[in-house]
Amino acid sequence: MKPVRICYLDCFSGISGDMTLGALADAGARPEALERQIGKLGLAGVEVGFEKCSRAGVAATRAMVRAPAEKRHRHLAQIEALIAKAGLEPRVVERSLGVFRRLAEVEAGIHQVSIEKVHFHEVGAADSIVDIVGSCAGMELLGVDRVVCSALNLGSGTVECEHGVLPVPAPATAELVKGKPVYSRGPAVELTTPTGAAIATTLAESFGPLPAMRMEATGYGAGGRDFPGHSNVLRVMIGEPSGASEAGVVSVIEANIDDSSPQVLAYAMERLLEAGALDVSLSPLLMKKGRPGSLLRVMGRPPDQEALAQLVFAETSTLGLRIYSAERRVQAREIVEVSTSHGAVRVKVSESGSLAPEYEDCRRLARQSGAPLKQILAEAHAAYRNKKGQ
Repeated sequence: MKPVRICYLDCFSGISGDMTLGALADAGARPEALERQIGKLGLAGVEVGFEKCSRAGVAATRAMVRAPAEKRHRHLAQIEALIAKAGLEPRVVERSLGVFRRLAEVEAGIHQVSIEKVHFHEVGAADSIVDIVGSCAGMELLGVDRVVCSALNLGSGTVECEHGVLPVPAPATAELVKGKPVYSRGPAVELTTPTGAAIATTLAESFGPLPAMRMEATGYGAGGRDFPGHSNVLRVMIGEPSGASEAGVVSVIEANIDDSSPQVLAYAMERLLEAGALDVSLSPLLMKKGRPGSLLRVMGRPPDQEALAQLVFAETSTLGLRIYSAERRVQAREIVEVSTSHGAVRVKVSESGSLAPEYEDCRRLARQSGAPLKQILAEAHAAYRNKKGQ
């Protein structure tokens, strides 16, 4: 089975179409192969080039597209037809069309028109078409199956476009990154462009820290400007998944509690797990003035953070919480059903070979049969080993 290849977009200085194209070329997508793929679009007078440069001391590749000035605008249907008839690889076509359709949906919402009536300005220009299709072709040349993205550095200040001076992020960028982790740091310029935001938010299946992977290649795509003390590059990191199949950011919510009864805390734990918490634990504490207490720790997905925090306030006596982010990694695992003398039990098996019979299955069989729980657990372990040996 062919291993999955991951492309991680490290957008510490934002992302644009030309930065993405340059970074993929720098990571090993051969420029001549990229030029051949882009040439299939048949855009008259368009030339593509790549040059090595430096941004605040970081060696990078800059993608440059030279295209004649265009006065006409393109509609989505025209761009879709251009891409569809170019004879590109199916995944390149699918990804490219996905990026443009997402842009069209955003523009339609901003201007309150139908998608069919949207006409692209800067993004419909030949250089932006080259950036998007070229980036998708670069990912195909590198065999990328999954895209994961960091939080997006949007920049700040203002930007000039066809409609005049706009605040950063531009309206299209702001819509594209809704629900995604963003921040602003560095020079007061636009760091994430609409094209870059569309590529990241369309192709990335998740946003967060670098996933657990065996690194094979890195590449740096240069932005058009060189800022002192700030490397204006997009970094891509290419590799295959490693031991932890699930890696990401979780929210940890904590409270020190010394005036809630054990029954109340036990009920709060039940409610939190029912509400989607990944894990809930209680640890004994010795608090100020020698009072015994408990540390309630809740681990949940970032989108569930606020709901879980409010539930802690509602179900316990605490008046304050600590909330912070942590990285979570979980080994790849599968569920195997085995047969015991008392019934079927599901067993969780990790890729390293560790196993754990499903407690609720074993508990149910122990209650039904009257057999000791430890006997059911032992039988499940033995049944799995016997099944594996067959």
